[in-house]
Amino acid sequence: MSSPSASLAIWSGAWLGGRAAPDDVLDALGRWAPLALVVAGDEETAEDLDLPWPTPRDVGSATLLSVLRLAAPAGEAAATVELVLPVPGDVAGLPTGTAFAAAALTAGEGVMVGVPGGVGIGLVPTVEGPDVLRWTVFRFRQPPARRDTALGEVEYTMREVVREAADVLGSAPAVVTRRIGDPRVVIAERLAAAQAHPYPLLSERITRVLDTADRVDAILDAADVAAPSEAPTSTGAETRETTVRSLRTAVRTARRVAVTDAVDRFLHP
Repeated sequence: MSSPSASLAIWSGAWLGGRAAPDDVLDALGRWAPLALVVAGDEETAEDLDLPWPTPRDVGSATLLSVLRLAAPAGEAAATVELVLPVPGDVAGLPTGTAFAAAALTAGEGVMVGVPGGVGIGLVPTVEGPDVLRWTVFRFRQPPARRDTALGEVEYTMREVVREAADVLGSAPAVVTRRIGDPRVVIAERLAAAQAHPYPLLSERITRVLDTADRVDAILDAADVAAPSEAPTSTGAETRETTVRSLRTAVRTARRVAVTDAVDRFLHP
């Protein structure tokens, strides 16, 4: 998967929907970091959920399962699990004015769990070291479920995005060769890293969208490493930056919509 939050969202959705075992969720999170620290975002959340605060402790990923189950009790048909991938200028879906929103924006990712309109939780991962991942847990009223783009529309869009990303990478071949060698090697490395984080059995369409998002991300990473801001003219640099920003937005949208669709199928078959 593309991020710890994406792994948590899709695997917890499968578990809460009875389509995966608890150990499957723990294994997926352990692939990001073998050591998990958990801490509440504030004192009230710590008391409500019996979590450490303000100093995180090695309470293990299993603690996250307990918190998730509290937010989405068994038999609660309206429960949702939402992946958020916010960046400055694109914070749609975040609960306005919450500590979770600020933390998720800083991290660029997060997961919301609960019943829309009710008090649920938000989780934000932070890398504490090469083998340590900290999860900060927040409590807040869940925003309405976001359904702004259909999966079929996203799949169609991503076909065009792949071609545009390839054009971006090919716009400065001399720079690519000089700095990082064969860009295909960089792309292969990025894709191998993504494949190290598998997900449950999904529909072919969802899998295609997620795989395409990984490929576009890998191509753009290779382009960024090769020539993060170089172009023949300032106008060319600005155009390139605008194009890359648009493609990154398309990747985030594709991942979020695909994960949401997958989770909905697990929770509401």
